[in-house]
Formats: sequence, structure tokens, C-alpha cells
Amino acid sequence: MFGLEALDLARIQFAFTISFHILFPAITIGLASYLAVLEGLWLKTRNDTYRDLYHFWSKIFAVNFGMGVVSGLVMAYQFGTNWSRFSDFAGAVTGPLLTYEVLTAFFLEAGFLGVMLFGWNKVGRGLHFFSTVMVAIGTLISTFWILASNSWMQTPQGFEIVNGQVIPTDWLAIIFNPSFPYRLMHMATAAFVATAFFVGSSAAWHLLRGKDNPAIRTMLSMAMWMALIVAPIQAVIGDFHGLNTLKHQPAKIAAIEGHWENHGDEATPLILFGWPDMKEEKTKFAVEIPYLGSLILTHSLDKQVPALKEFPPEDRPNSTIVFWSFRVMVGLGFLMIFTGLWSLWLRKRDTLYTSRPFLYLALWMGPSGLIAILAGWFTTEIGRQPWVVYGLMRTADASSNHSFMQMSITLIMFVVVYFALFGAGLGYMMRLVRKGPKISEGTETPDGGPGKKRTPARPLSAADDSADADHDDTTRLTKEI
Repeated sequence: MFGLEALDLARIQFAFTISFHILFPAITIGLASYLAVLEGLWLKTRNDTYRDLYHFWSKIFAVNFGMGVVSGLVMAYQFGTNWSRFSDFAGAVTGPLLTYEVLTAFFLEAGFLGVMLFGWNKVGRGLHFFSTVMVAIGTLISTFWILASNSWMQTPQGFEIVNGQVIPTDWLAIIFNPSFPYRLMHMATAAFVATAFFVGSSAAWHLLRGKDNPAIRTMLSMAMWMALIVAPIQAVIGDFHGLNTLKHQPAKIAAIEGHWENHGDEATPLILFGWPDMKEEKTKFAVEIPYLGSLILTHSLDKQVPALKEFPPEDRPNSTIVFWSFRVMVGLGFLMIFTGLWSLWLRKRDTLYTSRPFLYLALWMGPSGLIAILAGWFTTEIGRQPWVVYGLMRTADASSNHSFMQMSITLIMFVVVYFALFGAGLGYMMRLVRKGPKISEGTETPDGGPGKKRTPARPLSAADDSADADHDDTTRLTKEI
């Protein structure tokens, strides 16, 4: 059907599940750190706005965290079901790395998550803040191990092959492989930027609907500061990542650029737009800027970038896909930088919260970070093809021996269940976003707080507070009469 084979369906199934999964950890990473910042600011300033925002975003964090855990478990099982030959070949490396992630990050998050979500009125301020920080650190540790495993598949080192299996010889070399530092920084920063635009978009939505209060303004302000500072940093990190990829995976860079061949000693142009044709081995309708490809990728005006025709056809990634997925990511990145700069200009004019054109832009930029993450992930993973472990094992040799019918049935089941289950979860999460933060009525801690008045453990124990309040009101009224 459609010229697809069982291998193609296995790849589509993994791409589908990981595309769903990656969205949740990205927001989890960003929101966890955001919550830690909010609680820290509340403890320092006693400004109730930060506490109100903490309560609001902690609910969204909890829903997002749960969906991330569920989708992650399903994705991990596929290594054994659909990619058993890969697990047999490289399991001695990838297995321990994923185990370290569970033992360090997941246990740390799970240990303090309950205190963070349900201990606001039950533990002291310091312990609750410590729990929030530990959850935030746990999300970053999880990112560390997952990116270490995936980066090793991109730039493997620290091993030897014995009897057709990878045997680790240097764990430090495995973990800190050549692409790992750049990919770790790129992914973590992308999570922060995506969360910033998610938060900023929710604030813009409320402001456009006329709901203007200190909490909403604080959400937009913090989000735009993050966009202004971090989006340009992400562009610099992306440049270093590109140089690293050029060194270790030149075929991927050639595919991203849609660059098929070099002519003499001419510098490589940058193809802004076009349509790479894998069969005809050329990029149709190309719009080029001379020298710019060499300048960006080699930081010189005379060095050439490797071309796709320098690699055997069976070793070339699909340039048609990665050419455009990369441009979607970069285009959204520049739009994020523009949004941050525009917010700074409006902030200086004191119109940040009232400029409707900007608020509409911020609203529509809400999913931009997540779309950019998906586009970047497609670029990275499809650009690695036809290898599952770069230079060592081809994707065609990594899949399990399943039939086309088996893969078709499981793929359809995944699509139906995922859209039903996670669609409901996303719908509920967006309902929470639309409700907005609950604003306290001027009291310091109307619903208690870490180290403050506790929520009654027994229903009848609340009667004492109510009775005392009635008595005080009666006494005050009697005095006035």
C-alpha cells in the first residue's frame, strides 16, 4: 500500500509516538524551572502574584507530566518490539543509559513530585521550595541521559564490536560523545523557549479577552524576557551544533542544504528555498545567495561544503524532508527573536500589554516552540538515515521481523488510542489554561502556604475556625452598636 513496507511502517510508528512524546517533556522541563522561579520569587518578595501563578501552572504541569510519563513508557517498549535487532546490537550501551535516567532523574522527580503538588499546606516553606527545585533538576537530569543515549547513536565512540554486538570500553567517551554537549544545550534551551511562548500565548489570550490583572501581566512579561534573552542564545548554540554536524555527519549537512555538487573552487551558495529531488539529484526552483553557504557553515568565503553526490546514493539522507524541516525550525527561530525584540520596544513605550497586533502575534506564537522542536527532531533523525547507529548499523538491519499486516494494525491502533487519550488530556490542559490563574483578594495567604496555616485534616476541625470567625464578627458588631 502506497509503496510502503513493514520497515517503513515501523519507522512511521516510532516517529508518530516520539512526536507525541517529545512535546510533553519539553513543556515539563520548562514549566518545572518556571515553577521553581515563581516560588523563589514569592518567598523573596511575598508578592501574592507569584504564588497565584505557581498554583495555576502547577496544575498544568501535573497533567503534562502524567502524559509525558505514559507516552514515554510506550516509546521505550518499541525498542524491544519493533527494533529488537537494534537492541541486541547496541543494548549494552543504550540500556544502561536509559537505566541511569530512571535511577537518577525519574526517581528524583517521583520522590519530590508529591510534595511539590500536594504539600503546599502541609510542609514548611523551605522543604516545599526544595522539592520544587529537585523536580526541576530531575527534568534536566532526564534530558541529560536521554540526549546522551541519542547523541551516541549520532556520533558513537567508546566501544568495540565483539561477535556482532557493541561492547562498552569507555563510559565517559560514550556519554560525552562529540555531538552530546551541543545537542544537550540545544534541546534544553529549546524546551525553555517553547515554554516561554506557551506561557506568553496564554497571557496574550486572556489580555485580548479583556482579562487584565497583575498575574496575567506577569506571565506575559516573564515570557517575553525569556524570549528576548534565550532565543538569540539558541541561534548561537544552533550555529555551533551545525559546525559539529558538518564535522561528524557531512551527508546530513549536504541534505539540509540541498547541495548536490561543488563546481571547481567556487564557494558554496546558500539555497534559501527550493525543492530537492532525490531521483534527479538536483534542487529545483532554487533561490540562492552566493557565498553565504560557505560563510555560515565554514565561517569563510572560499571553503566548500560537502555535496550529496560525494556520497553513495544508498548513504544519502532524504534531502526533500530535512531541507524543509530545517527551514521551518530556523524560520520559527527568527520569528521568536523578532517577537522578543518587539516586546522590548513595546515595553519601553509602556504598551506591551495593550498592543493588540503584538498580543495576536504572541497568541499565534504559542505552539511555535513545539513546532520548532518537532522540525528540529525530524531534521536530526531523518538526517541520520540510513543509519540507526551512524556508520555502524543501518536502519534496515535494526528492525524486528514483523509482517506488513502486523505493523499496519499496530500503527492504526496507536493513532486511534493516542488521539483519543492524549487528545482528551490536551483538551483538559487547555481548559485549565483558559480558566487563568485564580487571583487572591488582597490577603497575604488566603489559602495557606508553606509553613503557614494548615488545611484541616478532619472535616469537623474546620468548625473551630468558623466559630471563632463568627464570634469575632459578633463581638465587633456589638461594640459598634
